[in-house]
This record gives sequence, C-alpha cells and structure tokens, in this order.
Amino acid sequence: MKRHLTFAAFLILAVGVNALDVFGVYKNTAPEGCSDVDLTAKGLTLSDLTAVAICNNPALSADYMSLKSKEAALGAAKAGYLPAITVKGEGSLSGSKTEHEDSVQKEPYAASAALNWLIYDFGGRSSNIGLNKAYLNAAEHAYDAALQETVLKVHSAYLRVLGAKESLKSAQASMKTYKKSFEESSRRYDLGMVSLLDKLQAKTAYEQSTLTVTTAENTLRQNEGNLAVLLNLSPDTKLNLKEIPANDDSVIKLESGNDIKELMAYALEMRPEIKQSQSNIEAGKAGISSARSSGLPSLSAVAKAQYDDNWKRSLPYQRGSSVGLELSWPIFSGFNTSYSVDKAKYEYESAKESLKDTKITVLNEVWSYYQNYNTAVKSYQISKQIVATAEENARVASRYYEVGKSDILNLLTANANLADAREGLVNAYYGLLISKADLYRAIGRF
Repeated sequence: MKRHLTFAAFLILAVGVNALDVFGVYKNTAPEGCSDVDLTAKGLTLSDLTAVAICNNPALSADYMSLKSKEAALGAAKAGYLPAITVKGEGSLSGSKTEHEDSVQKEPYAASAALNWLIYDFGGRSSNIGLNKAYLNAAEHAYDAALQETVLKVHSAYLRVLGAKESLKSAQASMKTYKKSFEESSRRYDLGMVSLLDKLQAKTAYEQSTLTVTTAENTLRQNEGNLAVLLNLSPDTKLNLKEIPANDDSVIKLESGNDIKELMAYALEMRPEIKQSQSNIEAGKAGISSARSSGLPSLSAVAKAQYDDNWKRSLPYQRGSSVGLELSWPIFSGFNTSYSVDKAKYEYESAKESLKDTKITVLNEVWSYYQNYNTAVKSYQISKQIVATAEENARVASRYYEVGKSDILNLLTANANLADAREGLVNAYYGLLISKADLYRAIGRF
C-alpha cells in the first residue's frame, strides 16, 4: 500500500510541475484595457476604440495564441537539459495446466522506474533552444506587425467617420445656401423681376443639393458600420465618437521630422517585419546546427530499478537495479541527416533573401507614403485658399443677384463652386490625417 501511495504522490507532483512555467518562457501577456471601455459613453477616443479592437479582434487572438505556442515550444526545448524519469507498473492474472498435474494460477505484478539524462550531444539541445528562441522572436515581431496594422485600420476608419460627418455638415450647409437662392428667385419671380426659368433652375439646384445630403448620410452610415465591424461589433452599433477640431493645422505636422533619409533609416530599425525577417535568419542558422547535431553521437546517464512479485508468499519476489552510461551514435540514417542539413541551409539562404526583399518593400512604402503625405499637405493648403475665394465669390454673386446686377446662373455657379470647395477641404484635411497615419505605420511608429 505504501508503494502505491508513493507512486500516486509522484504523479500528482509531475502534473503540478507541468502546470508551472518552470523555465520562465511565458513572458507575453494578452492585451488589456478593453473591458474598461464603456461603448455607450459619449466622447469615445481613438485610444478607446483601439483598445476594444485589439481585444476583440479574432485574427489578433489567433496570432497571440500562436505566440504563446512558440513560448511553450521554447520551454519544451529547454526541458532537454533535465532528466527523463519513467515509472511503469503492470499486473496480470495467468494460469497453466500440465497433464496429470493440478493447475497453477499466478497473480504477478511488477513496477519499474527508469532515468535517462542526456549529458552531451554536441550542441544539439542548445541549437534546438536557439532555433525556438528565434521562432519566438519572429512570432513576437509578427504579432507587433499585426497590432500596428490593426491600429492603422481603426485610426483610418475613425478618421473616415469624422470626415463623413464633416462632409454631411458641408452638404447641409450647401443645401441651405441653395434653398436661400431658390427662395430669393421665387420672390423675384413673384415680383416679375425674373423669368420662370430662373426659379426652375434654382429649384433644380436645391433639389440636387438634397440628394447630395442623402448621399452624404449614406456614406456616414457605411463608415460607421465599417468602424463597428473593425471592433468586432454589429455594424448597427452606435458609437459616440470624440471629434477632433476641423482644419487644425497643429495635428497635421510630423513629429519625426521631414527628412526622408531619416524616416527610411528609422523604418529599417523599427519595422517589425524587418525584425521578423532577421529572426528568421537566426532561426536558419540554428536550424543548420540542429540538423548537423542529429547525426552526431550522444552520451546519456541511465539508471533503472525494477521489482517483480507473484503476490503469494510461496513464490519469491525479484528486484534489481542498474546504473551506467549509454552512448548512441546514428551511423547511418538513410541520408536523412545530409538532406536535413541541406534543407536547413536552403531555408537560411531563403531567409536572407527574404530580408533583402522586405527592406526594399519597406523603403518603397516609406517613400510612397512620404510623397503622399507631402502632396496631401499641399492639397490641404490649396483647398483652404480655394474655400476662402469661393466664399467671397458666393457672397458677391448673392449680393449682385439680389440687386439685379447678375443672373441666376452666376449665382448657382458660385454656390456650386463653394459646395465643391467645402467638400474638397474636408477630403483634403482628413485625407491628410490618413496619409500621416499611413506614413507612421510605414516607419513603424505606432
């Protein structure tokens, strides 16, 4: 009975050890903070939305689980430095009958324990640990890249919602202007000052402006739905967003300077995709060493203890033990080792070429988004000037029409130009903010 209790205690101890992080490999933690965000509150900030998106994104959750599996794989690799202990127990009931003799029944049982401790394997374990460390680093950088991509998507969707709201306000303002022109033309027609054609043209422009408002409302709803889906919410979820000041020049400037060479250098240092490729190269190096070590000898310390008993006092028990060293050398494995080494070398060379390609891709992204940003800045500055001119033109045209010095076509044209200028300014401003976010993602700023 005592032996059985000892065996049960050993099993409980083994399960407890496996439940612990003995080697301290579980260092990455899941994102937190989304549970603190009240989605029904007013003034949800970009930080609030980002926290919810990161916590609720199933693709990110899958990436995180993959990252944790790489941590566990590293722990399994480190376990190679500890001894392996195996406990085995068995029992059986057997009987035999010899002619002219009584039958004999046996109830034997046996227990054994074996220990195997790898002492030296020509760097096989260290190579395996290095390989798994490199895989873990690569997984961490891949997760960082996925995080940055999620942040960019939420940021862009947030800005598109705000931009759609401003576009709706602009369309509503233009509709009021067209309505005023229609009312003025109707008044002048009733007084016999203008023809019916003026009134009908003003009415057509006013009705078209109401259609523009309807279209703007639909665009806003679509963008709100897209943002909600990014948060893994139903598209009809109502989110009360905190708006940013419109046409605020202070938020459009880069915080990292405007030198393209500095931005490129920063990207080569900070982009997680490049770090991931570099980790893959390290994994390739370790993979070559690991493959080579599989064909080299290994030396282990071995020990074994065994107890056999037939359960009956009339039959004796047996017990024995042994301890020693064991040398294992795979002399021939069907050329598996040589092909494995070649495979690891090719993967290493592939990883180096992949790093070169990743660097070129990153530099091209930085260059393209930098040009887009500069163009967006100029477009925004020009759009502000266009709006100022269009507002003055519309004011003069309205005044001239009221005093009879201009016809309805000039007034409607001025109003149309003002509506286009306002919409252009909205698009230029929020397009500039989105291009700035794209550039920051390109250099690994998030």
